[in-house]
Amino acid sequence: MEQRVQKILSQWGIASRRRGEALILAGRVRLNGQVVTLGDKADPSCDRLEIDGKVIQPNQRPQLVYILVNKPVGVVSTCDDPQNRSIVLDLLPKSLSQGTGVHPVGRLDVNSSGALLLTNDGELTLRLTHPRYHLPKTYEVEIKGHPTEEMLQQWREGVMLMGKKTLPAQIEVIRRCRQKTCLKVILTEGRNRQIRRIVEQLGFDILRLHRTAIGSLVLSPANGNSLPTGHYRLLIPSEIRFLKHCTNLIIETEGKLTHQ
Repeated sequence: MEQRVQKILSQWGIASRRRGEALILAGRVRLNGQVVTLGDKADPSCDRLEIDGKVIQPNQRPQLVYILVNKPVGVVSTCDDPQNRSIVLDLLPKSLSQGTGVHPVGRLDVNSSGALLLTNDGELTLRLTHPRYHLPKTYEVEIKGHPTEEMLQQWREGVMLMGKKTLPAQIEVIRRCRQKTCLKVILTEGRNRQIRRIVEQLGFDILRLHRTAIGSLVLSPANGNSLPTGHYRLLIPSEIRFLKHCTNLIIETEGKLTHQ
């Protein structure tokens, strides 16, 4: 069955859909000896796909891995960086970062820190980053100054951002200090630099932005050790099932959980 080449690369765990498109645009992917262009389709059962001259096969697909990283400030949430800054893959051992197709699911701003999911499960990545699935993400946000309750309520109900109203958010004041306010913010959408843009629109500056949880994946579990900054851990089976349930990747068939 023919499928778009970037989808095949994603499903095989070679690269995320976006990364696959970048490889194609760079002329690094060939189909039956010809350079692939965006939109080209292939049949994995009979066609020959190559990346940088190396033939790839479905049976060579790396084992699927699911990783939670506590990203430090200053690290870029990409697989490479033209400015030669530290990337999130640098936080992993080579056994996980090289030749596995592992990539970040979404992004955290370079000046933000906290929970970031990485995987080579291309279908899960596609679904988690699709606007249809509203997986809540929790942040600690330190703001210079003291926004009023009216401002926070406006944020909770949704504000106009670049011509489109944001989805309702949960905003809780954790503490107010002399010159700053610490908030707990839970979002169910992830527009580019959304929290920073909203805070700026309200007339304040962000001092610190830290993601503490992605759904039920938390950096500091109630029963367990906190994940230190710059460290990673593999997800446990129940956490992987949670992500797949959230995106309808697991269905119940004849009393058994099977993957679509």
